[in-house]
Amino acid sequence: MDLTNKTLIVTGASRGLGRALALELARVGINLVLSARTPEPLQETQAHVSGLGVKAEVVVGDAAVAQTVQEMVMTAQSLGNFYGFIHNAGVLNPGPLLWELPENQWLEVIDSHLNAGYQLIRQSVPQLLQAGSGIGVFVGSGAASSNLAGIGAYAVAKAALEHLARQLATEAPQITSFVYRPGVVETHMQQQARTAVGGGSQVLHRVFRGYSNKEY
Repeated sequence: MDLTNKTLIVTGASRGLGRALALELARVGINLVLSARTPEPLQETQAHVSGLGVKAEVVVGDAAVAQTVQEMVMTAQSLGNFYGFIHNAGVLNPGPLLWELPENQWLEVIDSHLNAGYQLIRQSVPQLLQAGSGIGVFVGSGAASSNLAGIGAYAVAKAALEHLARQLATEAPQITSFVYRPGVVETHMQQQARTAVGGGSQVLHRVFRGYSNKEY
């Protein structure tokens, strides 16, 4: 699959895995619409990507909001050869056990993974089907098929997101849809887990500090 000169949307592109993905995609000639909720680091990613000789635009906002994703898709179409999305955005909110987790934090996690994935499908798939092909990539996690105290909302959201990806593959076989599980990656989420508070924090500290050489 040659994606040179095609345009992809990347959510959660302001840092970590999303920024790394954006840079690697730019190096192989893919134009990008970069999205995240925080403008300054997102613009830094845009500057790095543009320096690699491809076109890059940013859309600041919540990917769980229809209007934000509509803007992403329209921007991608304006760049030309819109070919799909990589849904990398997500929130962890680690530490509290399920009954300790405030409702707003539960909803934030579900929105960032699952509802954002739905909005990407809703807004982009009709355009991709009209073009006859495209890709829908969802960043998954081993947490989708396991249980660990203190990240219950994240695990539930990832499990639902992975099912969403399979549903898209079933309903729109013209689009190449799949889940990518990157494994253990040193990101802001890992740092959050190492310093989490709440009923699941001791478990998270033991697991996630084991991935780091830093002394705590």
